[in-house]
Amino acid sequence: MLKTNRLNIKEITFDNMNNVHKLHSLPETDEFNTLGIPETILTTEKILAEWLTLQKQEPRTSYVFSINQNEDDCFIGLIAMNLGKVNYRTAEVWFKIHKDFWGKGYTTEALIKLLDFGFNDLKLHRIEAGCAVENIGSSKVLEKAGMIQEGLKRKKLPIRGEWKDNYFYGILEEDFNKIITV
Repeated sequence: MLKTNRLNIKEITFDNMNNVHKLHSLPETDEFNTLGIPETILTTEKILAEWLTLQKQEPRTSYVFSINQNEDDCFIGLIAMNLGKVNYRTAEVWFKIHKDFWGKGYTTEALIKLLDFGFNDLKLHRIEAGCAVENIGSSKVLEKAGMIQEGLKRKKLPIRGEWKDNYFYGILEEDFNKIITV
């Protein structure tokens, strides 16, 4: 488990099923999501089962965490890290937060902690992220966590039947360790 002043960030389990399904079913959190809203809880169950399978692989290739408030263990959302090829020491991060918790700094706090885990525990060299150009909230979170916008991929994201442009971000271990104190 990863901890911050306000958050417990713990590996996802099947106990998170209902919270994950509610999160995935919100139109607001689906606006820039390539998965779309699940038709039934069985769809969410398949996604969760896939995440749990990936978390058991050796060598480890994926970490999916629930983000919960310290004080009451209230579920806020999800954050994850997918590892790249071992010799590149890279990963990609993503997050999805319940709309009731937007604008409170939780996502930035969780992302900084996940970056810390990636660089200082997993010894990664580079961590990347991407978001739809229109997703201003996610762009702000990535930048507040020290990630640098490195470019634009045209028509990369399939979102609700349209191809959307995607900003891509990156941060290097030496940059993170210079600018961030967790």
